Amino acid sequence: MSKDGKTPMLDELEKGAWPSFVKEIKKSAKKSNAAQDLLNILERSYRDKVTHWKHGGIVGVLGYGGGVIGRYCDLPEEYPGVAHFHTIRINQPAGFYYTSTALRELMDIWDKYGSGLTNFHGSTGDLVLLGTQTDKLEAIFAETTAKGWDLGGSGSCLRTPSCCAGMSRCEFANIDTMEICDTLTHKFQDELHRPAFPYKFKIKVAGCANDCVAAIARADMSIIGTWRDTIRIDQAEVKNYSKSMDIKTEVTDMCPTHCMNWDGSTLKIGDKDCNRCMHCINLMPKALRPGKEKGATIMLGGKAPIVTGALMSWVIVPFMKLEKPYDNLEDLIRKLWEWWDDHGKNRERIGELVDRLGMRSMLESTGLPPVPQMVKAPRSNPYVFWSAEDVK
Repeated sequence: MSKDGKTPMLDELEKGAWPSFVKEIKKSAKKSNAAQDLLNILERSYRDKVTHWKHGGIVGVLGYGGGVIGRYCDLPEEYPGVAHFHTIRINQPAGFYYTSTALRELMDIWDKYGSGLTNFHGSTGDLVLLGTQTDKLEAIFAETTAKGWDLGGSGSCLRTPSCCAGMSRCEFANIDTMEICDTLTHKFQDELHRPAFPYKFKIKVAGCANDCVAAIARADMSIIGTWRDTIRIDQAEVKNYSKSMDIKTEVTDMCPTHCMNWDGSTLKIGDKDCNRCMHCINLMPKALRPGKEKGATIMLGGKAPIVTGALMSWVIVPFMKLEKPYDNLEDLIRKLWEWWDDHGKNRERIGELVDRLGMRSMLESTGLPPVPQMVKAPRSNPYVFWSAEDVK
């Protein structure tokens, strides 16, 4: 920052057609010293070409091991407003539904104790409050919980489960994503608030294979709504679509399993080969609908590239019937956690553990039967080894 308080380098980021985070910070800076010093130290970082944030240790609230991420700058005397600049994660409601009254209550608390800066939402799913001081944490926690909110997960714990809007907005949702998300959040409160895992574990629930929460790429466990009977077809509506689109080129030829055929008058689907990808239903929603026998595909191992690179989730249960209270899903999750806790290294995600020990170890521990859907790639080792138990 220059001596006259201007931020010429940050000002460049306000130019152009796209929204700018600098513009939003400047709005908060009009009434928040913390936001003003955030601008100042960011300009300084751009000028010095080095970050001025440091790791300052773990902070939190009494009784919780997660939910607060400590942030400190290394120039506290020059920028006292961000000497402490902790992040607080608030457990978002399922489906990200808020009333204006609830949001105003939360923002009044944040204006009182924090910088006024927020993030709707963090990549995990939480509503994120950016920037407060250590001595304000207990007061924020007390006032937010009094209004019915709770902290989200952080650290080596279950991260806050999240889901798409599901049946509340989407006619093709195969499961009640919001109910599942809410139930799991309440079932696993101890695992969410008190870190005891080798590393973080994320659960995301999507109503169908369109996966609007990107669970397959981002969640250690992806719960994807699906069906296992036949796709429902309205042949009259298929013919109507054929008047405005090339069904063969745009639909059947694009089917990943080539299980569809259009002869100009009738659409046929080989449902045994269908992988429920939703492509045909997305393009012809009036003509095609998911089947009636609905449940979820359970997938494991998605993560971003930190230690061993990015991983996409893979199938461990092709179809699971999900009905409240979802005891079958809870039982599977706890078995996976127990295996991970027994064998995982520090900061090793469960997908990385499967990569290291192999799928067989996980299947033996959880009792899951091996199925073809689990195969990610053809075997490269030509040798097969049998255990004594397999021979018997």
